[in-house]
Amino acid sequence: MFIASKKRKENIAEYLLYMWQVEDIIRACNLDIEKIDKAMIAPQGLSSDENKRLREWYESLIDMMKTEGVEKSGHLQINRNVVINLTDFHSSLLNDDKHAQYRAMFYAVLPYIVELRSKAGDNPSGEIETCFNLLYATLLMRLQKREISKSTSDAVTQISRFIATLAALFHEDENANNL
Repeated sequence: MFIASKKRKENIAEYLLYMWQVEDIIRACNLDIEKIDKAMIAPQGLSSDENKRLREWYESLIDMMKTEGVEKSGHLQINRNVVINLTDFHSSLLNDDKHAQYRAMFYAVLPYIVELRSKAGDNPSGEIETCFNLLYATLLMRLQKREISKSTSDAVTQISRFIATLAALFHEDENANNL
């Protein structure tokens, strides 16, 4: 909760990847708050008030996962909304002549996205979600100390830069609209 809140304010892309990881951690703990408490909350050495708030946050995520039927896979609606917002913002940037450099970045990574989507089977994700799927899969591979091919590494580098730019522009736009 504390990390998620900080990431949400600073970098929407990092926030989304973090929240996907939280979903997977909750699943790994079988949606059991006691296991989450032992593995994730207690080791942080928080004050009793912070500990309580963090536990309640995890409990609310567990409840949402059960209600939304994403106990085994998929993403919470709050996280899908982030993807939707980023996709909408991405579309607005592509249609804005002031963002020709962003548009050029997108078209440079588009071949990677097309290739990834072709491997997705019958239900390919949208372009922005495809980028996040690659970044998250790479994160998991690194955590598992699995080898990442040169071609995948090249794609990740380019897509990371693109998503970082999208996130920075999103943050800039959000701040401008909150003045």
